[in-house]
Parts: sequence; structure tokens; C-alpha cells
Amino acid sequence: MSTPPFLKLPSCVRAVRVAGLAALWGEPAGSVRGTAVLVPGFTGSKEDFIALLEPLAEAGFRTVAVDQRGQYESGGPDDPAAYAVRALGADVRAVTAGLGVEGPVHLLGHSFGGQVVREAVLAAPEELPWASLALVSTGPGAIDAAEAARTGLLLTALDSMDLESIWQVMREMEGERVPPLDPEIADFLHRRWLANRPQALRAAAAHLVAAPDRVDELAAVALPKLVLSGERDYAWPVEEQSRMARRLGAVRRTVAGAGHSPNAERPAETAAALAAFWSA
Repeated sequence: MSTPPFLKLPSCVRAVRVAGLAALWGEPAGSVRGTAVLVPGFTGSKEDFIALLEPLAEAGFRTVAVDQRGQYESGGPDDPAAYAVRALGADVRAVTAGLGVEGPVHLLGHSFGGQVVREAVLAAPEELPWASLALVSTGPGAIDAAEAARTGLLLTALDSMDLESIWQVMREMEGERVPPLDPEIADFLHRRWLANRPQALRAAAAHLVAAPDRVDELAAVALPKLVLSGERDYAWPVEEQSRMARRLGAVRRTVAGAGHSPNAERPAETAAALAAFWSA
């Protein structure tokens, strides 16, 4: 899971709700060059983008990072169908419609969020409220086999264990972090995990291990695209993401020194790459 480097909101950021979802809204001090909707991945939350919000505001971009339905502070119903990627994609469209802003709106999805925003685009490719699409650390279809095996274990655990018990097992399997996490961050990760709706976790995990390849459909959509990743990635190999970028005809950027979450691991470099793409 992504680990935010800090939790204190920058002065340009406030907590809001948009279309029923919890969000962090970053507002530039001066003129606004555009707005970006940021969608997190599996087991993540809006805080995965917290370190991007200030540098993007300084570059003139308004940002709205959301918790997806069933994640952390957004909540959700018991019905498993509410967490299908089609339903989550509809949420992304509802958030975009609920912004009430002028100017271009850019769409970004990280990891599982990348496949959710893809679903949002493909749901009605002739009616696009976005000026561009950025796919961060995501892939064309199912996750890598080794990660799929681990995700399969989680799916099995969700059928018989509560979230606290699963958390304790995950911590034991992970071992001690070197360097150790700041206690505030560690407490947040624990609280965030427990706040997830099990139905949402189950639906996302099931999608990730069997996701279809819809790259050719997305390539046919006339929307400027960016594929951005770190230098390494456990979920989708970097080479696979590069092939996806070529199939999409997308701009390709790799963030040096970053892994699966460049937004949290190398936020300054990631923000610079995003601002350059949106500006172009």
C-alpha cells in the first residue's frame, strides 16, 4: 500500500466532500491553469497524493484527491455490486461533474485507480469532460503473477477473517521496517485499513487478479495520455507499462528512484512531470 510521507495538510489544502466522496482540495494562490481529479489505488486513499498537492498548486493547478467509494473516509453500502469498476468509474464522472469549476479538468488514476479512471473514460468515450488522462503505476490488465498470488491470499482471508486480524498477519509477514515508520504514519495506515469496506477490498482484489486488457479501446479515444511510473514496480512490470504507453500513443515518463508510488516516494519530481504534461 502507498505510504504518505506526511499527514498535515498544506495551507493551500482543505478537506471537503464532492459527490458524496471524501476529498482533499488543493487551491492555487494565484491564477488557475487547470484542475486535476486524482484517484487512488487498492488499499489507498486521498492521502496518497498529499505530497503532490502543494507543488501542483504552486504550478497553478487545482487538485481534488478523493477516497473512492468504500475507501477510508468515503464509506459505502453492503452491496458488493456497488464496488464494481463500472460503479467506481461512474463515481469519477460524478465527482468531475460536481466540481463546479471553469477551465480544463485533467484525470489521473494511480494503480487500481488507473483502471477505474479507464472505466470512466470508456463508459462514454464520446462524452469526455476531461482534457487529458494520466495513468500512474498501472497496467493494461491483471497484475503480475507474484502479486496476484499475494492478492489471492488476501481474497481468501477476507472470507474468514476480520480486518484487524488480517492487518496483524500482514504486519508479521512484512517484518520490521528499516527505517521504522513514524508513529503517526503507522497509526494512520492502521486506521485507514480498518476503515475500508471489506466488500470494496474484495471487489478490487478480484478485479486486479483478472482484469481485462482494454488498452486498444482506450487508444481509440481522442484524449492526450500520459503513462508515468517509477523505475521499478511490483504490481505491473515497468517494461509492461512502457509497452502499454506505446500502444496508447501516450507520453511516457519514469520517475528516478521511485517504486510503485512515485506520488508518495518522489512527489516533487512527480508533480513536475504532471505539471509539464498538463501544461502541454
